[in-house]
Amino acid sequence: MPEPGGVKTYGAGVEPGIAWSGISDKRSYYRLFAGYVSALIATGVATVALALLAFDMAGDESGAVIGTALSLKILAYILAAPVVTVLFDRLPRKAVLIVLDLIRAGCLFLLALVVEIWQIYALVFVFALASGTFSFVYLAVVPYLLGTEADYTRSLSRSRIASELEGPLSPLVAAGLLLVLSPKAALGVIAAAFILSALLVRAAQIPAAANTGMGREGLLSKLTRGPALFVRVPAFRAVVALDLAVALASAMVMVNTVVLVQGVFDLERDASALAFGAFGLGSVLAAVALPLLHKRLRDRSIMLAGGLLLVACLALGLLQSTLPGLLSLWFGLGIGVALALTPATFLIRRLARPSDLQVLMAAQMSIANACLLLAYSVAGWLGAELGLGPTFAILAALCAAAVLVFTRLWPADYAPE
Repeated sequence: MPEPGGVKTYGAGVEPGIAWSGISDKRSYYRLFAGYVSALIATGVATVALALLAFDMAGDESGAVIGTALSLKILAYILAAPVVTVLFDRLPRKAVLIVLDLIRAGCLFLLALVVEIWQIYALVFVFALASGTFSFVYLAVVPYLLGTEADYTRSLSRSRIASELEGPLSPLVAAGLLLVLSPKAALGVIAAAFILSALLVRAAQIPAAANTGMGREGLLSKLTRGPALFVRVPAFRAVVALDLAVALASAMVMVNTVVLVQGVFDLERDASALAFGAFGLGSVLAAVALPLLHKRLRDRSIMLAGGLLLVACLALGLLQSTLPGLLSLWFGLGIGVALALTPATFLIRRLARPSDLQVLMAAQMSIANACLLLAYSVAGWLGAELGLGPTFAILAALCAAAVLVFTRLWPADYAPE
């Protein structure tokens, strides 16, 4: 029987909509994945080039320009998933992905021509909107290309590794380009990576979108459908709690690493890069180990272990006063983030009906980014107002509360798998 409001729920014993077919189209998957990675690195390189472009245009005020641009980027990611899921519901997925790549390439070409700050803001928002949409459409397509649980688990690990490697690789690629090119010229070259991504997507065989049955619903119902499904499913509600825990830990790293290393420890910029690298390395190693862990442990156990590790590392931050200690904590936080976050996508794929998969992926992306936007503000404000010691303590307490909520929303005896 339908639930109140016409939204169906999921639970133990509900037959998932996407069965393991046993047949994987790996050629199409690898082409699509190569396009995803190409676009991912290009996005990171474009961010570096944008910072230099902003400095050329705004001088000493470039920090405010970049801060505003990155805030718009996060807001676009939050808005992109639910809104574009509705608008692109019935369009061919391959065409959507190709158009999104071309939009991003066009934005970079236009960024090379801007003469006003507001033009940067507008193009960054459109670029981020296209990037966020590309990511969740990619996540919704992959389950249909990989027909075995092992193949899909490995694909999640690859995506996580690609996301982590994008951080250190993008500045290196950007440095190489900017040694010989101006920021505006570099943006034009980076646009070619999105054209390459579009060609790789074109070469892949991508299934058409599933009929979501949303054609007769009103606009508000369509926009709220994904979040409504989330709040009605115990396992998905639990994922939201861990999204918050991951966001708090990630925000501590991204917002306060430079303050700790160069402000408190009085070290050079290279030490900050090393700290970020330790966080990324922990996440990559956990992602590599995930397929092996998944054969032995349930999703809940893996995610809970990651959440508890986040709490422990944040709490131990109160005791650290040296770079080696901080590197160990950041390494542990990287492991915790990957273990807590990555299985969520697998869980959604396992439980979602074909008609719900794309909106649920979109809802998860929007919720995770909303938590991150909130956590960035909290970590930055606490660090500035109270100092880093109290910030570690408060974020550890908030993270512990989120993990506790996770265990209550997804009790050990509830087995949606």
